[in-house]
Amino acid sequence: MRDSVIGWESFGRLPGGAKVERFSLRNRRGMEADILNYGGIVTRLTAPDDRGRYEDVVLGHRTLADYLSNSQYFGCLIGRVANRIRHGRLNLDGVPVVLRTNAGKHSLHGGVRGFDKVLWRVADATVTPAGPRVRLAYVSPAGEEGYPGTLMVSADYTLTEDDSLRLDCTATTDAPTVVNLTQHSYFNLNDASDVLGHVLQIPAQSFLATDDTQIPTGEMRVVADSPFDFRQPVTIGARIGADDGQLQAGNGYDHTWVIDKPPGALGLMASLFEPVSGRRLEVLSSAPGLQFYSGNSLDGSLRGKEGRPYGFRSGLCLEPQGFPDAPNQPGFPSVRLRPGEFYRLTIVYRFTTR
Repeated sequence: MRDSVIGWESFGRLPGGAKVERFSLRNRRGMEADILNYGGIVTRLTAPDDRGRYEDVVLGHRTLADYLSNSQYFGCLIGRVANRIRHGRLNLDGVPVVLRTNAGKHSLHGGVRGFDKVLWRVADATVTPAGPRVRLAYVSPAGEEGYPGTLMVSADYTLTEDDSLRLDCTATTDAPTVVNLTQHSYFNLNDASDVLGHVLQIPAQSFLATDDTQIPTGEMRVVADSPFDFRQPVTIGARIGADDGQLQAGNGYDHTWVIDKPPGALGLMASLFEPVSGRRLEVLSSAPGLQFYSGNSLDGSLRGKEGRPYGFRSGLCLEPQGFPDAPNQPGFPSVRLRPGEFYRLTIVYRFTTR
C-alpha cells in the first residue's frame, strides 16, 4: 500500500496574470483527486470498479482556457447562493437586495461571477490522519454580485483513506447576508455515453415542485406515484421521459429532494450504482436538500478531457444544498447568516463496489 501524497503543478494563468494551481491528492489505496484553486474545481476523481481498477468518474476539461470559456459548472464550488433566486431579488431584515441575474430574469449559482469563477487562496495543503487535504479560502467582498456583507469562506477537500472525497465548508460574515454553498461535480461511473443506466436511490418522501422557469412554487410535493419516487433503487432512464409537467419544464430531472433526516445531521442523501463497473457512490451531507440534475443541458458541443464530446445526459450532478429561492420562501429552511454565526456544510462522496 502506497503512502498518501499531495502534489501540485501550474495549470495556467488567468487573463489578469494570476497563476492557477492544480493540487493532486492520492490516498494509500491509490484513489486520486485533482483540484484547482480556481473555482475549487475537481478536475479528476478516480474510483475503483469491482475488479479494483481506479478510473476517472467525473466530467471536466483538459485546459484552463476550456474552464474559462464554458459555463456548465463542471466540478466547481458554488456560492454565495447555489441554485436559483427568483428575479435576483430578496428582502433581508426589511432591506431590499438586488442581485445580478444570469439565468434569464433569475440569479443562478451566485450570479455572473460566482465562487466557481474566482481564484481561491491556498491556505494549507497537508497530509492529515484522515488523508491528504487541501484548504482553500476566499473573501467575498460586500456587494459582490449584489450580496451584502463581507463573507469569509473556507473549503477543505480531504481524500480520505476509505475512498471518500470529503468537503467541509465554513463561512462567517460581518453583516447580515445569505449563503448556501454546494459542490457541482458531474458523475459518470463507467464513462458510458449517458447515465440513464445508472441506478439511483434518494431517501426522500417529497421534492420541491417548480414553475416553468424552475423556481420553486413553495409546494413540497410527495414523490409517491410519480417519476420522482427514488425511495427504492430505480434506473435514471426508467421514467425520465414520462408525461410529467415537472420533467418537461427542466427537460429532465433538475429538482431538489427534501431528505428524510434530522436538520443539520450528516446523513445519506443518495446512492448511485453503475451495474457494468460495479461502482457505487454514496453521497452524505449535512444539508437539508439534494439537487439531482440529469445533465439535460449537455448537447455534445463541449469536449471532455479525452477529447470526446459530452453528449446529452452524459453526466449527472448530486448537489447537497439548502433549498432554492429560500430567501423568498418563508416555509423553507433559512439560508440567512448573521455576524457571530457560523455557516457549516459537509459533503462526502464515498465510493465502494457491489
